[in-house]
Amino acid sequence: MTAPDRLSPGDPAPEFSLATDTGDTLSLTDLRGRKVVLYAYPAAMTPGCTKQACDFRDSLASLQAAGYEVVGISPDKPEKLAKFRERDAITFPLVADTDRSVLAAYGAYGEKQSYGRTVTGVIRSTFVIDEDGRIERALYNVKATGHVAKLRRDLGLD
Repeated sequence: MTAPDRLSPGDPAPEFSLATDTGDTLSLTDLRGRKVVLYAYPAAMTPGCTKQACDFRDSLASLQAAGYEVVGISPDKPEKLAKFRERDAITFPLVADTDRSVLAAYGAYGEKQSYGRTVTGVIRSTFVIDEDGRIERALYNVKATGHVAKLRRDLGLD
């Protein structure tokens, strides 16, 4: 597998319809007319992913006040996502991309560097999608810690 194709500002955001942590289905079209922060993370309940999810949770009110909805996406099964939501009081939808097809469409699954080795996996990424379903920002290889604060600054919220 080679490095995935990356999205750029202005590209249409790949559509998805995925199971959530609550057992419902969430589609990108359900969010049309609102700005969306879609963030891709490797695995629920791991230290970095927990830190990142809690940072988004703690910033959710101000993001929503600025018109942004937050959605987390990982290859975890809905049942694991439900445990993650309950354990860490996650207050936004988590969607399950168990076959990694949506992550791949966003360029957030493929070859990456991990501890000096090339591996295949989820590339921690964040996508800001505008009200019309177009990519406004595509941020790849973001850090779990400090990323939400940087994103808030970049969006002019701080």
